[in-house]
Formats: sequence, C-alpha cells, structure tokens
Amino acid sequence: MKFISPKTDFAFKKIFASQESKPILISFLNALVYHNQPLIQDLEIIDPYQSSPLPILKDSFLDVKAKLKDGSLVIIEMQVLQVESFARRVLYNAAKAYSLQLGKGEGYRYLKPVIALTITDFIMFPENNQVINHFEFREKSTNISYVENYLQLLFVELPKFEKQLEQLEDLDELWMYFLKNAPSLDTVPDKMAQLPEFQQAFGIASQANLTRKELEELGKREMFIHDQQGLIIFAEKQGIEQGMKQGREQGMKQGMKQGREEGMKQGKEEGEKEKAQTIARQLLPLLDDETISQTTGIPVEEIRKLRWTSQKAID
Repeated sequence: MKFISPKTDFAFKKIFASQESKPILISFLNALVYHNQPLIQDLEIIDPYQSSPLPILKDSFLDVKAKLKDGSLVIIEMQVLQVESFARRVLYNAAKAYSLQLGKGEGYRYLKPVIALTITDFIMFPENNQVINHFEFREKSTNISYVENYLQLLFVELPKFEKQLEQLEDLDELWMYFLKNAPSLDTVPDKMAQLPEFQQAFGIASQANLTRKELEELGKREMFIHDQQGLIIFAEKQGIEQGMKQGREQGMKQGMKQGREEGMKQGKEEGEKEKAQTIARQLLPLLDDETISQTTGIPVEEIRKLRWTSQKAID
C-alpha cells in the first residue's frame, strides 16, 4: 500500500476535514489539544474560509475549522514551508476567528474560546526541545489565567518528534508519527490498526482510494512544495556564500588596516628606541649607567652593553 503525505494541505483537509472524518478529527484533537483525554465527544466541521465583513481586513484560508459541543472554535493549519511573519499570521487568524463570532448587535457574552492548532514541518522554537508548545494569556508574575484562556495557540513541530514506531505509547505520539511518516509506510502498523480512527485515516490516505484528478492535484501540491523548498535552500546557500565572500573581503581589509597600523606602531617604537640609544651613547662619557637608564628609559643591562661596545670600538 502507498499512502499520501498528510503534510500537504490537500491531503490534510481530505483526511481531517471531510464530514466522514469526524471520528478522526475528534481523536486527533483529544490527543494533541487535550493531552490524550477524551474531552471532545462531538463536533461540527465547518467551512475553514474566514471572510471578513470589513474590506480593510484580510480574508483567511485555514485547513480545518471545527466547532465543539460547548461552542468553542478550533482552527487547524498544517504548514510545511517557513514563510516570513508566519508566527504573526497564526496570531492574526486566531484573533480574527475570535472576533468574527459576533453578529451585528450581539453582546460579548456570546463569545466562545478559540484554539489555534498549528502543525509545522519546521522548527519554530529552537530554544526548547518540546514537540508541543501551548501558549495562553496569563498574568506575568502570578500566572493567573485571563478570562479562562479564551484564546490559545498550540504548535506541533514535527521535526522535533523523533520517536520510532516501537517507542510509541500515547495517542498524541501515534498521530504525530502518522503525520510525519505515513508516506514511508507500506502497511498500517499494528499499534494503529487496532484503533478505528487510524484505520479510517489510513483508508482515506491510501492512494488506491484516490481518483485520478485527486492524484494529479496532490502531485501539483507536492511539486510546488518541493520547488519552494528548493528555492529556500538555494537562497540560504547563496546567502552563506555571499556572507563568506563579504567576510573574506572584510577580513582582508581589516588585516591590511591592522598590518599598516602595527607596522607604523612598530616603526615608531623602533625609531624611538634608536633615538634613545643615540642619546645614551652621547651620555656614556658624562654619566653613570643607572643615571643614563633613568634618563633614556633603556634598561641598565642594555646601557652596559652599549658602554662595552663603545669602549671596544675605541680600543
């Protein structure tokens, strides 16, 4: 069997956002958002397109959007490419989903929590090794929650997840392994085959169950991602080479400058030393070695050598 990669937006939506995918999405959210606790019993998968009534606001395209039984909204985005200001985009989409809940004249009491779950195929937080990072509003010094965490941001960084199949224990680990490794599997692993939601997810992800049009669409999406990744790698390589070139040029310039300065300094020191030695030779017939040393700054031992050399030349 051959499985499509859930990392592409096309495949991710097909697996998690279709109406028949409700059990899959419930299991997925319970695992990643609620730490493997079966808190979600039912949900409604809704149109992920966020259209704003105000023309000054950008429209948003999410991968999956769902409303939980208590009215809470969950927006999910699978992001393969690291683009500029992505972290701000995530916050914008979450804040927009929160603000668009109210219709004209509706009170703020009708607002429900929004949870933004973002899965990335790149590292966003290199300062820690946590695969899942959970952010919410809290008072800085006392850690008190603000209005019961009505806006939460969760990030799952797939590159940090390195567990092998035999190491998987909890449901969240099974889902992260599925997202990261599905295309490399030939069969459904036994640990996952025992769970109906994974049987269904692998069934949807099987290339054998896709139409020719869907396979073509998937191929276009994957090709686009590969091209963009290639451009990023090329840009990084060019940046490194350009940085090295500039570094060498700056190093040469700096080296030449330091060389000139050190040469001038050394020449000046040698000139001053020669001048002091000339004065010391003139004072040899007049003063003792200690006095000449104090006057010229030349060590006494060198004064004695100068006196011996001068005396020898006379003899």
